[in-house]
Amino acid sequence: MNVPHKFPPVSSASSDEDIIDLSQLLGALWRNKFWIALVTVISIVLGGVYAYGVAVPKYRATSVVLLEASGQELIDLGAVLPSLGTNSEAINTEVEVLKSRRLLERVVNRENLLEDPEFNGTLNGPSLKTRVKSLILGDPPTYSEERMQALQLTSTINSLLERMVVRNVPNTYVLQITVESEGGAKSARLADAIAEEYILYQMDVKFEATRDASEWLSSRVADLKFDLEAAEARLASFSTSTNVISPQTVQALEVQLKELRDRLETTIEARDVALENATALATLQSLTPEEKAAQSGDSRLQTMLRTDGANAAFEERFALLLQNAAQQADRLNRQVDSISISIANLEADLASQSDELIQLQQLTRETEASRLLYEYFLGRLKETSAQEGIQQPDSRILSNAVLPQNASEPKRSLILAMAGILGIMIGSGGALLLEARQDNYRKAADLEGETGLPVMGQIPLLPTTDRRSGLEYLAEKPTSAAAEAIRNLRTSVLLSGLDKTPQVIMSTSSVPSEGKTTISFSLAQNLVGLGKKVLLVEGDIRRRVFSQYLDVKNANGLMSVLSKGVPLSEAVITDRTLGADILVSEASKVNAADILSSQSFSEFLEEARSLYDFIIIDTPPVLVVPDARVVAQHVDALLFTVRWDKTSRAQVRDSLRMFETVGVTVDGLVLNQIDPKGMKRYGYGEYYGGYGAYGAKYYTN
Repeated sequence: MNVPHKFPPVSSASSDEDIIDLSQLLGALWRNKFWIALVTVISIVLGGVYAYGVAVPKYRATSVVLLEASGQELIDLGAVLPSLGTNSEAINTEVEVLKSRRLLERVVNRENLLEDPEFNGTLNGPSLKTRVKSLILGDPPTYSEERMQALQLTSTINSLLERMVVRNVPNTYVLQITVESEGGAKSARLADAIAEEYILYQMDVKFEATRDASEWLSSRVADLKFDLEAAEARLASFSTSTNVISPQTVQALEVQLKELRDRLETTIEARDVALENATALATLQSLTPEEKAAQSGDSRLQTMLRTDGANAAFEERFALLLQNAAQQADRLNRQVDSISISIANLEADLASQSDELIQLQQLTRETEASRLLYEYFLGRLKETSAQEGIQQPDSRILSNAVLPQNASEPKRSLILAMAGILGIMIGSGGALLLEARQDNYRKAADLEGETGLPVMGQIPLLPTTDRRSGLEYLAEKPTSAAAEAIRNLRTSVLLSGLDKTPQVIMSTSSVPSEGKTTISFSLAQNLVGLGKKVLLVEGDIRRRVFSQYLDVKNANGLMSVLSKGVPLSEAVITDRTLGADILVSEASKVNAADILSSQSFSEFLEEARSLYDFIIIDTPPVLVVPDARVVAQHVDALLFTVRWDKTSRAQVRDSLRMFETVGVTVDGLVLNQIDPKGMKRYGYGEYYGGYGAYGAKYYTN
């Protein structure tokens, strides 16, 4: 009995699938080279249609602007605006200015681009995208006329911005303004217009800034003039109301005060001396004349004492000295009081004069500061007013745009090249996708590798139109590749048994139309060629396709034999082309699986074994009905036919698994209806053995 077969472990298969085989990848591309070539040609044709018929030619024109980085003015009056810088940030800023919407709006208005359908898309009517969007989301909201004009202006500026490119030439102060449009003259005109409006924009910005500065300076000068006049009025009013003549007068008072203070000090010293003298003389009243003359220090008094003695004249002289000393002390005392009063008056006058001088100096400084500030702003106002008419731009046009002779777009050669590359990529991707989704068998090695079962035969596609003519072809051309393939199958089947040659052979498949019945007939025909007695049994009771191979009608068959109504020897049909005995099926109301599971069928096989060398049973497909699994319990060899490039891997797996569920394994696989041209087209010619390549000299097809 057959031993159930188990599929290879999934883990090993999945690990092999993780490895990318470059040769298989290239082989897949080579097998689909015609498909890839077709897709590439179609892509190139479509690219050519677009490049030469659909794409609108575009023309580019470039205007060149030079930035005046030196920032020199016609006259140096202290410009209100700073000059253009020389660093990269300043140059990049000018690039952004050229792309600013405010500048482009001036160009749009100047060139009347709102009336140009190329830039104002609303003039062309709603686009396909807009119509689809309206169909899905409904009609767009209705705007006022002013709002619509603003939207059109925004859209036109966006279109111009998309069609222009501003580029700074590296390591220079040169800016290139490139505009692309459907007309060469239009591109040149727009490029020059952008450059010119850029320069005018610089002038306008400077003029507006200068004008604003002039207005502000005028207002400021008027305010400063009013402040100056007020300061001068305060100074004049204060000057007329004060006695201060000049700082020199105050300095003279300070000198006079110092002199009085020095004089006061001297007078005080003299007064003190006089008081001491008067006091000393007064104390001499009680002394002797000699002592008075000696202590008074008066030489005349001393002379009078020596000559006349202490007489009346002596006393009068002493009294006079005493009176003079008292008078001198009193005079000096009055003089000290007078000087002190003068000093006090002078100090008060000096303090008053100093305060007034400080206030006068403060008012003078304020007036002078107001005058200087007024004169400065007045000078700036005059400078700014003078610069309003002589401002220079920070750039100039270095080169006007040249009228383009050839269209810049479409680049037909590039489009064709890219279309070809895209076609190759799409074709290759499609080919690899088809290969990845390929779910059938084209090589016997793949069939053996996935099932773990030997492929006993690779049968080529017969060059016939019907089933009968296929048998006649094998009979008439015994040296053909197909006939040799059947012989190889026969040899593999006969040698498949370990101890003995299998006698009862069953042929089945997954689904109908895989050629299993033709395999059964061909194998029977080939075994007859060995001189063996062969019985071919139609086990497909439901379809009964043997009638398509044999010209028989209403003949006794399998049902008659199983019911014991007709002996086997009388029920069989002998076909001269086939040379084997054939037992066809008959219609029956009993379920076919029940018939094949009956004891009568087992007894029939035992009888056939005794009468024939080989019994070949053609059964229905496994996935359709259970008949094949029933018959498989009684056979010695089970052949499973797989149609080349047709039967799916899942069908093969499910069929083999169904046999495993009943404890039966398939002895061999037959890869049937192999198309040699298809094998070559897929690049599998070397896998078709000698039938497709180097064996052609051995066969006569």
